[in-house]
Amino acid sequence: MSQLYDNVDERQLQQDAEASLLHYGTAFHPEIITHAKGQWITTASGHRMLDWTSGQMSCLVGHGHPEIAQVILDHAEQLDHLFSGMLSPPVICAAKRLTSLTPPGLDKVFFLSTGGESNEAAIRLAKFFTGKFEIVGLASSWHGMTGGALGAQYHAGRAGYGPNGPGNFALPTPNAYRSVFWRADGAYDWRTELEYGFDLIDKQSCGSLAALILEPILSSGGMLVLPPGYLKAAKEHCERRGMLLIIDEAQTGIGRAGDMFAFQHFAEDEGVVPDILTLSKTLGNGLPLSAVVTSNKIAAFAKKNDFLFYTTHVNDPIPAAVGDKVLEIVVRDGLVSHSRVMGEKLQRGLRRLESRYGCIGDVRGRGLMAGMEIVADRTTKEGAPEVGSAVGQRMTELGLWAQLATMASFGGVFRIAPPITVTEEELELGLGIMEEAFALTPGTMPLYEVDDGGQKLPNGARQSEIVSQL
Repeated sequence: MSQLYDNVDERQLQQDAEASLLHYGTAFHPEIITHAKGQWITTASGHRMLDWTSGQMSCLVGHGHPEIAQVILDHAEQLDHLFSGMLSPPVICAAKRLTSLTPPGLDKVFFLSTGGESNEAAIRLAKFFTGKFEIVGLASSWHGMTGGALGAQYHAGRAGYGPNGPGNFALPTPNAYRSVFWRADGAYDWRTELEYGFDLIDKQSCGSLAALILEPILSSGGMLVLPPGYLKAAKEHCERRGMLLIIDEAQTGIGRAGDMFAFQHFAEDEGVVPDILTLSKTLGNGLPLSAVVTSNKIAAFAKKNDFLFYTTHVNDPIPAAVGDKVLEIVVRDGLVSHSRVMGEKLQRGLRRLESRYGCIGDVRGRGLMAGMEIVADRTTKEGAPEVGSAVGQRMTELGLWAQLATMASFGGVFRIAPPITVTEEELELGLGIMEEAFALTPGTMPLYEVDDGGQKLPNGARQSEIVSQL
């Protein structure tokens, strides 16, 4: 079957890219991508790779899903874009379906384009409702590149652009692998860390704390999972100070982390509902779509007092129709439980690699959202970005896209997030490619036994047996 870009001149495209594209913070992939379907992306040279970042952590049900494609086609022909004050069936249907899946307290929604935009709106709404202006975030957070969202973001992008808005504070990142907060019994003491962080914020605040914004799993921070009970404790801190809790589920929402929404996972956090929930990325399966979901109480206040967040593409029909279809597919096909089961298999496979290669310092994550941190020494936990880069390059050559981020602030962590439609066979294939990449890359510190013929056998297993054991 002929593809859209079968006969492109890659050399000319590269020259045109160099001449006309503005760089925006990341090195471009060296090859031009010409096709994406299901779990696979293909370059102009014909090289195929399993896509274990789901595009930009967004293609939740895979590239080119036929039902999604049909929805786009139908609405492009019949109901594409409207005046921002007009309503259409897909917007209403998407809102009804989404709020049927959220718990009570997340009752009203409106749709925007990007995650940064939804966080901007959430922060603005929190300030408007509380009448206060100070915003607290986690020290490894990523919430977007617009003013308010960027002010609450501490992962990267703060230096060199002048001052951010006043009233932004950071809590210590709960990182069990690298925290300095430990109990005498050797357990990670996240609760003392959180108390310490809020104590510092209270000392800096002018008494106008409006909201805390956080991610249940800090993806850009290195796939750091908030500890069980952290959300409940954070919510209690917010309530004592008259703050709202905003949860950003750009990457974790709609089944990615093994639950419909990641804030619902731990029994220790049972009953915690954010005052505002933001969704993006996964909701649109790669199309620009985000959502702000809040309570009836906050929504009524916003309506009565003329809250303003009016954009060109608010509640647009095409992306809303796609979001509605994504939610339908995820529920209909049981993809939340599928993500949980496949995620357990992914974690087992990554931990098996950890047992075989000394450069893997830590494996973490939940569902089909995993992190793998590369270090030079497991005792000192010194990073090894050059080893991680070499392993990532070898994975690419072997047919797996699961790269380290190109920003140094990502800290040498592979962020792994295949579409949640991934099959067991595709998962095994990807883990096998990872094994081969580690085996072939210098500096990975293999924990090998060697047979009489000089054959390298990771932990006594033959390469042909590795995948079958996963």
